[in-house]
Amino acid sequence: MNNQLTKNDAPIILAIETSCDETAAAVIKGGKEVLSNVVSSQIESHKRFGGVVPEIASRHHVEQITFIVEEALSEANLTFSDLDALAVTAGPGLVGALLIGVNAAKAIAFAHGLPLIPVHHIAGHIYANQLEKPLEFPLISLVVSGGHTELIYMKEDGHFEVIGETRDDAVGEAYDKVARTLKLPYPGGPEIDKLAAKGEANIDLPRAWLETGSYDFSFSGLKSAVINVLHNASQRGEEVKPEDLAASFQASVVEVLVTKAKQAAEEYNVKQLVVAGGVAANKGLRDSLEKALENSEAELRIPSLKLCTDNAAMIGAAAYTGWKSNKFAKLDLNGEPGLPLS
Repeated sequence: MNNQLTKNDAPIILAIETSCDETAAAVIKGGKEVLSNVVSSQIESHKRFGGVVPEIASRHHVEQITFIVEEALSEANLTFSDLDALAVTAGPGLVGALLIGVNAAKAIAFAHGLPLIPVHHIAGHIYANQLEKPLEFPLISLVVSGGHTELIYMKEDGHFEVIGETRDDAVGEAYDKVARTLKLPYPGGPEIDKLAAKGEANIDLPRAWLETGSYDFSFSGLKSAVINVLHNASQRGEEVKPEDLAASFQASVVEVLVTKAKQAAEEYNVKQLVVAGGVAANKGLRDSLEKALENSEAELRIPSLKLCTDNAAMIGAAAYTGWKSNKFAKLDLNGEPGLPLS
């Protein structure tokens, strides 16, 4: 193993991410400098099924992982001997997909005598912000993706406390389900966002605030309400404008997300409100957050679009915290689809 663990303040880390349907590898220096960031998307393969098919995702990872790692090193103009560590997404995610990345990382670590740093996928999304500007603690992170909707309090680097989470559908999942109802192509989230920009939020849809003081979320009722609007209109022989329904759905989602995130930032008296995850690319959400936090003492941080979706640079950024605290894994590391953040 590398014997410079306590001496190198800017380690060069090769990171691998295969938690879902992107095969990604990146080389990150010191947790913030991106030397390369390569992503191979599988969207075209899954589009005809209207969602990610785990078996297909795993097969693509097997086919692509070696080439993606080699490309990441080539873009960084480095070889394995230049690396200080390997980082890999250990969970959560699709178990088959995770195993491809984990086993690739273990093989490289073993072959080249490198320490191995396991990274939580959501931690990666949060630390994607670190690649553009330093995180300042304490902070609140609003995590919004296809599989996660959470409010996370971080009192310091590497500390995660989930203060709110979805009780049913994740926000990205709700977007995809509503998109299928409107017969929009996969992935549905960006399609809803584009359609909403053309419509008016003139259809009354519910907001699930839950009990007083709760930072939890619920979107299953909203999804059902959208289906009921379409069904009832069809029964009456009426037509619902898709753009208005999309705008109304998005307005409901965004209002709840923004309101709870802002309240949490104020209650916990944080320096930053950090947004993370694929849905952070949603223009409606970004605009509403910017407006709501305009006069807030908490600085709003939203990563650039290329860092919102799954990538390996974010895993390398989060891995730096593991490097500093000597949180390394043994070669019996396994992928954990339900890996808890805490």
